[in-house]
Amino acid sequence: MSHPLDFSVVICAYTDERWDDLVAAVASVTCQSLPPHEIIIVIDHNPALLERVRAHLPQVVAVENSAARGLGGARNSGVAAAHGAIIAFLDDDAIAAPDWLEQLQAAFHNNDVLGVGGAIEPMWLDGQPVWFPTEFNWVIGASYRGMPETITPVRNLFGCNMAFRREVFATLGGFRLGYGCDETEFCIRARQHWPEKVLLYNPQAKVQHKVPASRGRWRYFRTRCYFEGRSKAVVSWLVGRQAGLASERSYTLRTLPGGILRGLADAVLAKDHAGLARATAILAGLAITTAGYLTGTLSVEQAARERGWSEPSQRVITGGIGE
Repeated sequence: MSHPLDFSVVICAYTDERWDDLVAAVASVTCQSLPPHEIIIVIDHNPALLERVRAHLPQVVAVENSAARGLGGARNSGVAAAHGAIIAFLDDDAIAAPDWLEQLQAAFHNNDVLGVGGAIEPMWLDGQPVWFPTEFNWVIGASYRGMPETITPVRNLFGCNMAFRREVFATLGGFRLGYGCDETEFCIRARQHWPEKVLLYNPQAKVQHKVPASRGRWRYFRTRCYFEGRSKAVVSWLVGRQAGLASERSYTLRTLPGGILRGLADAVLAKDHAGLARATAILAGLAITTAGYLTGTLSVEQAARERGWSEPSQRVITGGIGE
């Protein structure tokens, strides 16, 4: 039986290649100052990995993704298996700080809080490339420059480090996209349904997210920016453009210009020639993401289906937050 504000922690995994990362993620949750009610490992269509988890990680509940392949379906399968009052999500290549759940739980004592997310610190396994701008840390699944530094209401949480009340899923029905901004669409939908309630970002609820060398290359940066742009087009189509792009406007008009100026100042004043490369990467990243958004808008149903969407009847454009 669950107790008020106890946690089910869901970790989704799909490949044996990240076995050691998965074991480390589980260990970090097991050692929490606030122990979880349960740890649920969802395996995304990999029977051998499912058996390996059951054989070697007896402290967890191991289930398979009963939906179509993809992160959204795996998360929904984890939610279906969960018994806790709060359902938290951690990536299989992330490590939670010892007080992660304690920091998340504190905000849920306020009944107006639907969900809470925290800081995602990049753990560069081969060092951060000098050209890589922190304003684009979202490319590698980490918190980026410009995000709040204190507990703040936000539009959406980030999948590597987020938690929701279970009744949010009971009412909304779960994630609707398998890949790409699935948590963004879910969060906007939650705020549209409960406009009087909030999602909070607590930067003290920390996890570290491992970043392999392959994600520090220009090819990955370019590909991820384009994919994200197309994903934003899908989200805007599903929940309405005003809500779907609200945070992106502030990011584009404030955060990115500041990053460009910072890079140029580093190059000129600090003689840091990589500053010019970072400024250039910001401009390129913005252009590529915008191109992805525009092409996604022109073929939005195709982009949506590429991300696991398959139910036209679920398209929602209603009044509420941002409308």
